[in-house]
Amino acid sequence: MDLSLTPTPRARRPRPKVVTLTEAAAARVKEIMAKAEKPYIGLRVGVKNGGCAGQEYVLEYAEQAAPLDEVIEDKGVTILVEPKAVLFLIGSEIDYEVTKLSARFVFHNPNETDACGCGESVTIEPAKPE
Repeated sequence: MDLSLTPTPRARRPRPKVVTLTEAAAARVKEIMAKAEKPYIGLRVGVKNGGCAGQEYVLEYAEQAAPLDEVIEDKGVTILVEPKAVLFLIGSEIDYEVTKLSARFVFHNPNETDACGCGESVTIEPAKPE
């Protein structure tokens, strides 16, 4: 009788995407990328310390993936999430809103616990394991 401990391969359940885009956000990112001064592989999303509420979302062009980036494909857009931001962004949706006075990307993040009055910074708690 063979008592070796060989792992049994099993199917992994699909992981939910850390961040998703609305149709409006995906269309705007594609439009911006098409007009960029050089080719980029996608949109880099992160969180940094700053603002009166403590943290700010960061969106920038991505020229290449960093080794630990979470790479997401959504609605034809490649999104690269910085490793230190993953727990803060789990379940977030990025939208693009146009009003009479502004047009901007907006994060709908279930991990936000507070936001400043101007809407530029937020307080985010890391996602808790279920």
